[in-house]
Amino acid sequence: MSHDSGRVPQDEPLAFFLTWTTYGTWLPGDERGWVAKPGEFFPPDAHLEQACRSLLTEPPLFLDSTQRDSVENTITDHCRHRGWHLHAVACRTNHVHIVVTAPCRDPEDVMDQFKAWCTRRLKERLESCEPATFRTNWWTQRGSKRWLNDDESLAIALEYVREFQDRPRSQA
Repeated sequence: MSHDSGRVPQDEPLAFFLTWTTYGTWLPGDERGWVAKPGEFFPPDAHLEQACRSLLTEPPLFLDSTQRDSVENTITDHCRHRGWHLHAVACRTNHVHIVVTAPCRDPEDVMDQFKAWCTRRLKERLESCEPATFRTNWWTQRGSKRWLNDDESLAIALEYVREFQDRPRSQA
């Protein structure tokens, strides 16, 4: 299903499933577990989380509803401008999910463009509302970039982004 699983992707996937978090909201050691790199899931580690928290240069960022709307609108506009097909977008208080078809593009580049444009728009909005407020870090440095190579993978990602963002995770 995904590039992250170690499978070699097709030359042109059906879509990318991109996810990233806001700055400081999901640190290594987090009680939900955490991922160091694709395929490496680690259990909670309170000491590690506290050590990482002490390295933050700004408070963690949680987006309000206006900021989340701005992120979703910016992503939609950027896809329209680039001619990319946006299948789904969901911006939450501490993370963003996008399913997008961006032909002949590296998913890292696609994610970086989204982050850059969203940062610009959020800064513009912040500067117009609260000129004394300044923020340097908005997003995590990396994120998840999954190649969706078949219709089933695309359908699963779309269902997750559209339907499962507000549901609690099962305790299996």
